[in-house]
Amino acid sequence: MSTDTSVDATTESSPTRILDVTPEALEKVLEIRSGEDDADTLALRVEVVGVAGVEYQYDLAFEPIAEATDDDFVYAIDDLQIMIPTDSTERLAGSTLALPSNPAQQGLVIRNPNRPDPLGDIGDLELTGETAEKVQQLLDARINPMLASHGGFATLRGVEGSVVYVTMGGGCQGCSMSAMTLTEGIRTAILQHIPEVTEVVDATDHDAGENPYYDN
Repeated sequence: MSTDTSVDATTESSPTRILDVTPEALEKVLEIRSGEDDADTLALRVEVVGVAGVEYQYDLAFEPIAEATDDDFVYAIDDLQIMIPTDSTERLAGSTLALPSNPAQQGLVIRNPNRPDPLGDIGDLELTGETAEKVQQLLDARINPMLASHGGFATLRGVEGSVVYVTMGGGCQGCSMSAMTLTEGIRTAILQHIPEVTEVVDATDHDAGENPYYDN
């Protein structure tokens, strides 16, 4: 099972759909299902089962519709019943099951606009003081311990009004994923936990050597 981050507009999502299916993918799934015993009684169960980097991991399987529980969201797309566990609905919302864009690639892909938080669950944290103090507390208590597992760290370089300037160091400096980490992890965490902050800027010069910081 692979993922594809592009957006596919070949099908129009119904308000009752969590995961949409392109006509081509629908034809493929129904073809595969036809080889199963009691094919007409089977639904396609789609579940988020983990995280790999900045993508979710999925499990797709045919399961009897009669075995759906109260924790499953079930709906039909033409002749195919889709079954999604409740704990996967939010993470799959707005996604599309499709054939790969590359004809040489086999299988199916899920084009999902949602991404897991690369920093994990920050959780509840009481922050006090001025804006800079709150940011530093958040960095020390939650963000940097998570970045440390990747050999990196983030440093507060300053606060100007409602704008926070942060630099990335260690394994994060120059890393191709550092921008993703800042945008989807650090920035989200700061904006969520410190409402007075309206913007978080990566002030790191990722091409620099020993002095990888811009002057602000």
